[in-house]
Amino acid sequence: MLNSFNEWSPLKEVIVGSPINYNTQDLELSFKVFFHDVAYSAFCYPSYGEDGNKDEPATANSATKPLKKQYLEELNEDVDDLVNTLTQLGVKVHRPITLNRAIKFETPYWKSTCIPALNVRDQAIIMGNEILETPPQVRARYFENDLLKPIFYEYFQRGAKWTTMPKPIMTDRSFDTSYISGQNVPAMQEVYPQIESEFDIGYEMMFDAAQCIRFGKDILINVATKNHYLGFEWLQRHFEDKFRFHMVYQLADNHIDSIVLPLKPGTLLLRNPQFLDKLPEALQKWDIIYPPEPTENIFPEYEEDDLILTTKYIDLNVLSIDENKIIVNSLFPELIKTLEKHGFTPIPVRHRHRRIFGGGFHCFTLDTVREGSLEDYFS
Repeated sequence: MLNSFNEWSPLKEVIVGSPINYNTQDLELSFKVFFHDVAYSAFCYPSYGEDGNKDEPATANSATKPLKKQYLEELNEDVDDLVNTLTQLGVKVHRPITLNRAIKFETPYWKSTCIPALNVRDQAIIMGNEILETPPQVRARYFENDLLKPIFYEYFQRGAKWTTMPKPIMTDRSFDTSYISGQNVPAMQEVYPQIESEFDIGYEMMFDAAQCIRFGKDILINVATKNHYLGFEWLQRHFEDKFRFHMVYQLADNHIDSIVLPLKPGTLLLRNPQFLDKLPEALQKWDIIYPPEPTENIFPEYEEDDLILTTKYIDLNVLSIDENKIIVNSLFPELIKTLEKHGFTPIPVRHRHRRIFGGGFHCFTLDTVREGSLEDYFS
């Protein structure tokens, strides 16, 4: 039976994403807006052409960036190691449908190419016994959750609730770009021109599940745009009094699970002290573990044309097996030592190209069954 209320209770079942055929990125408007915080300069200087050649300028809103075969092969090895580790720990692992070929698709409003369901936590969250699919922010991910549907149907047939938040039209004018305009860059319209369309309806609900961190009765939600705020409002109305939603304003541009993650009741992993006063007062009273500052030598050396999609803090994106055991990137030994000093048992698993493929172990997994029930950890 589907059951998951927090990030730390004993893990029994989990979905692990698939990287197979993650060969390209569509560098169009929605992608650029989403990854703006970490990749602004790469998008603008240079602009990549249709073949990924930086010497061939692309149109303002579209280009295709091929990803190197070596990175994908090594990513597949690392994800297989993650699956094997979880299985050895007694966790039942579910896998999405494999994207065996390139699938181009077209809505009435724009065109894109599907990517595989790798970062499965981004567009779905488990709220107790309910699967909640969130509205995409990147066009290439519009149909990504279809690759998870066999798993979702299995849980539905076993009694789970299953809800999908309203899907956006995603015209250029759907995106609130005010966050970007405040980041000391040229006006958004100068960087990424937004094309007017007959289908424009104004700002739409676009919001990722990875902007939420679950603490039982209390849910932390990062809101940086009007698109996100619409999602926040929807969640409050949908769940009414079952959960308490705490909005943190612009903790990051989108996802926050490499900034803040609870490791057990009363203990929080937090990137650095500058984020503490942005958290709810109840969380500020928890024991805080500040990780060591990551250094560049823990990451592979990339070439100038490689597109970096995460900050250097991506390895804080850990996965708790229970209140003691935590899966951690073996390539960040300083974090492993820090967690050991605080009484945890880190389980090292290698993950090399987390900065290229935009996710860590928390991103790659969706915990569908954990022990426990709905509890209040903030009172």
